[in-house]
Amino acid sequence: MSTLTPGLLPPTERTHWIRLRTLILLRWAAVVGQLIAIAVAAFYFQINLDLGLCLLVVGAAVLANVIAAAIYPENRRLSETETMLTLLFDIAQLSALLFLTGGLNNPFALLILTPVTISATALSARSTLFLAHVAYVLITIVAFYHLPLAHADGTVEQLPAIFLFGFWAAIVIGISFLGLYAGRVTSEMNNMSDALLATQMALSREQKLTDLGGVVAAAAHELGTPLATIKLVSSELMDELQDNALLREDVELIRDQADRCRDILRSMGRAGKDDLHMRTAPLEAVVQEAADPHRERGKELIFTAGPIHGGAPRMPVIVRRPEIIHGLRNLIQNAVDFAETRVWVAAQWTPEEITIRIMDDGPGYPPHLLGRIGDPFVRQRKGAEPQKERPGYEGMGLGLFIAKTLLERSGAKLSFANGTDPAVTGAERADRRGAVVEVEWPISKVGVSPEDQVAALGENVLIEA
Repeated sequence: MSTLTPGLLPPTERTHWIRLRTLILLRWAAVVGQLIAIAVAAFYFQINLDLGLCLLVVGAAVLANVIAAAIYPENRRLSETETMLTLLFDIAQLSALLFLTGGLNNPFALLILTPVTISATALSARSTLFLAHVAYVLITIVAFYHLPLAHADGTVEQLPAIFLFGFWAAIVIGISFLGLYAGRVTSEMNNMSDALLATQMALSREQKLTDLGGVVAAAAHELGTPLATIKLVSSELMDELQDNALLREDVELIRDQADRCRDILRSMGRAGKDDLHMRTAPLEAVVQEAADPHRERGKELIFTAGPIHGGAPRMPVIVRRPEIIHGLRNLIQNAVDFAETRVWVAAQWTPEEITIRIMDDGPGYPPHLLGRIGDPFVRQRKGAEPQKERPGYEGMGLGLFIAKTLLERSGAKLSFANGTDPAVTGAERADRRGAVVEVEWPISKVGVSPEDQVAALGENVLIEA
């Protein structure tokens, strides 16, 4: 696949998704919570707090919100730097409030996790690491330097040293764990979102190509009679204009151009007319259609088809869906990309199942990635010079993900392996040493019954003179 699939946003653009209004609302919630905590501590628990300084720190958050709401529109989306600075302010403001209210003796010190977690879900790893290290430093400072929580009678609320150390360690570990956890989950969700969007785009493109092929084939069918008439009349005119060389040349040109139009329409309409009888096709015909774009790429494609385990001698007819064709095409493309000389495509069927096995004589899948084949953005195959062998491809596994997703939508089960075909012995066994992809459908999912095959065409249309 290309470095960036058209229509997908680069990762750097995702940091511009956060609305300023969202962060402002979160900060208002924090301000309300801080004011309630200060009021409860001062008036219910009778703790002597420096209310002036505490309200000054909370007022800084209020002022920042008012200024941001006054300057910027509600739908303003922040850049990564702007978002990072906003979260940095929140960390600093909370740390200042903790300094005034007992440091780590204040259970609300745990809230220092919030800005770092938000950063992990929305910003780059570099920004998250910066904010995490700032949080480490500030939480360590307030652990040693803070105003005590003293009551009116002079008693001080002080946790034992071992509890303070444990609370500090828990916050530091929590910042690290939640940052990594949130960042990892968000990254996988973004990758899956991108891959599913690419899958939808690929299916849409295949559907458009199929529809276009049907339109072209229909045009070729409808224009066939007028072109044949033009050719017939031009041939008769040529016979009558034996003595007029100038006019004869013009008539020859008309006939040649009619032939050219016929050939162009015939080549463009190879996909077939989108009629009822073209919505189904024999299994081998569908496989051949999927492999057509890769026949002239310098690798030998070997096709076999036959029943196994009591399957009917007659080849099954299956539905001709764009997702099946595009999925098989991606699998065959991957095999051709990495094959040294040959690719084998075997179509087999039993009374209950249809199986397509694609094999090549290339290097195969890396054994440590076999369990992850089909995941998006995972490098799949290895070789001496992969980029040279596959110009324009990054090998990020998106093609196999698209194929797997589309084929599974049609009811298929896919399996990936390395090695030779167990049914092959002797000298040929060493040839099929590369990757093996097996696609299995229950025949009830894609097969067309003989009754439906007969009924698919409907009634014959009366041809009026």
